[in-house]
Amino acid sequence: MAGPMSMEKTVMVGGAAMYPSKNIIQNAVNSKDHTTLVAAVKAAGLVDTLSGPGPFTVFAPTDEAFAALPAGTVDNLLKPENKATLAKILTYHVVAGRLTAHDLAAKVAAGGGKAKLKTVEGDWITASRDGDGWALTDDKGNVAHVTVGDVMQSNGVIHVIDKVLMP
Repeated sequence: MAGPMSMEKTVMVGGAAMYPSKNIIQNAVNSKDHTTLVAAVKAAGLVDTLSGPGPFTVFAPTDEAFAALPAGTVDNLLKPENKATLAKILTYHVVAGRLTAHDLAAKVAAGGGKAKLKTVEGDWITASRDGDGWALTDDKGNVAHVTVGDVMQSNGVIHVIDKVLMP
């Protein structure tokens, strides 16, 4: 079927093609770099949400980003009794709407070099440019960088990041 989606480019993430015609979850499950994120989304009960119409902008930490957290953090978060905390952390990586790199650039320019982005979790992350490209700063001052941007999805866009942000 020809249409605007068929013209969008397919991006490789974690050794798998990310198809613009598929939703965030349908693509993420194929990325070898996002197995921890997918397990966390399942454990937090967010599969249906992120499979929904959106649109969503997801800042997706890699497995390496999760592995950089203090020892035992991920295992602890994946326990059923920590589902609410895990959901809070994951939804802190999601912004309502489809924000491409172009949209981020416009927001950062309008904000004089920084843009505050309200997350689905309710807190804010700050987007800016630095020597390494796009930087995202969380409420605790941690900085993540976008390593693969503008991975278009049927229900939004994914930007792969190199650190886990904390609300």
